[in-house]
Amino acid sequence: MPMELTAAALWLNRVFAGFDECLALLIHKLYELAGPILTPFMELISFLGDDGICLIILSVLLMIPQKTRRYGTAMLLGLAIGALFTNLYLKVVIARPRPYVDETKVFHDIWVIMGQHMESDKSFPSGHTTAAFAAMVPLFLLGRKKLSWLALVFAVLMGISRIYLMVHYPSDVLGGILVGSIAGILATLIACKLPAVWYHFSFFRKGKGAHEG
Repeated sequence: MPMELTAAALWLNRVFAGFDECLALLIHKLYELAGPILTPFMELISFLGDDGICLIILSVLLMIPQKTRRYGTAMLLGLAIGALFTNLYLKVVIARPRPYVDETKVFHDIWVIMGQHMESDKSFPSGHTTAAFAAMVPLFLLGRKKLSWLALVFAVLMGISRIYLMVHYPSDVLGGILVGSIAGILATLIACKLPAVWYHFSFFRKGKGAHEG
């Protein structure tokens, strides 16, 4: 029996039908041009976004030194805000099935070619893309622009990898970009308003000398 869709999922499928199919086929051209050699790279990028674990670890590591604590703080806040809106609200309310579920559509055919990667939760918005932008937008905003733009490159590659592997519609990724960017901007604003003491104290206090007294 076909899955019963929510009104929001039906609206997304109808309004973005042409956009999703055209962009999915366009990105699939990368596979046709480069062959399977590109697939492990896309799988690696996608893996780095699994449950946001790698991004959380990176943000925590950046929070330890005082010089990078603002970056790590903003990243962790962005990930938390993004997860709150995406995983606890939007995915639950919209409940859009993955693109490969409908075996009559071209998305399923691409998914089979790309290795049939399975995902357990709903499709909209892309959690991987949300997390990537929620973490990388603060790095871009707070970092030196000569290098910080690389953070956005990673975030964009995350979105492309999810479409390439056909575990998300392009509109899911678009939603992830929007939610993740908003989360990242909000997190940056919050991080800049935190008390200065948070950025100046050391996690590793020097012990007192043995002869002090």
